[in-house]
Amino acid sequence: MIKIKDLPNKISVFPLSNFIIFPKTSVPLNIFEPRYIDMINNSIKSDKLIGMIQPRQSDMSAENPKLYNIGCMGKIISFKESDNGRLLIELRGLIRFKIIKEIQTNKKYRECHISFSDYHDDINSRKEDLKFSDLELIFKDLKNLFEKRGFMINWDALKKQDLDETINALAMASPFTAEEKQVLLESKDLEIRKKKISQILTTYNFDEFNNTTIQ
Repeated sequence: MIKIKDLPNKISVFPLSNFIIFPKTSVPLNIFEPRYIDMINNSIKSDKLIGMIQPRQSDMSAENPKLYNIGCMGKIISFKESDNGRLLIELRGLIRFKIIKEIQTNKKYRECHISFSDYHDDINSRKEDLKFSDLELIFKDLKNLFEKRGFMINWDALKKQDLDETINALAMASPFTAEEKQVLLESKDLEIRKKKISQILTTYNFDEFNNTTIQ
C-alpha cells in the first residue's frame, strides 16, 4: 500500500468515458491506442502509477476533451503484451485525486498536477462504522437492478470482502450512468456513498414504476 508521503504531485491521466475505478478495486484494461501504450510503457519503467478519469460528456468530440476534476490513481499490478501489440494490464485503485492543472508537454498523452489532500482516508486503514445490516435494503434494490439489466454478481463472495471494497466494487460495476458513477466517486466517504447509491436507486425504481403499463 502506498504511503501519503510517497504520493506523487503529478501523474499521467487516462481519460476513459463511462469508466471509473474506485479505491480498493481492480480492473483489467486492454490498451491499444498508441499514445496510451506509450503511457503504460513509461509508467511500467517508473512507478507503475496512472490516473483514471472521465472526460465530460458534453465535450466528447474534442481531441483532448475537458475532464472531470476528480479521478482515481491506480497501480499497474499485472502487465502482458499480446501478439498484436496490445497491452493487457490489471489496475488496482489506490486513492482519488483532484486535478490542480494540466501540464503542457510534448508527450502524446496528458499529464496533470494533482492533489490527494481531500482523500487521504482512501489509503488509511481505519474501519468504517457501517455494517452489512445497514445496507440490506440497498443491496436488495441494487441486486434487483443488476439482475434486470443482465448483470451477474457473486453476492456471497462480495460479503466476504471489506465493506468499503464491496461498496466500491458494486458502484464501479453498476449499470448507472457515467454522471451517476462520477457522483459516487466524488462522495467523500462510505456513508455518503451509501446515501447517494440509495438516492440513485430511488430514481431507477421510480422510472420503472412510471413506465409500467397494464396489458
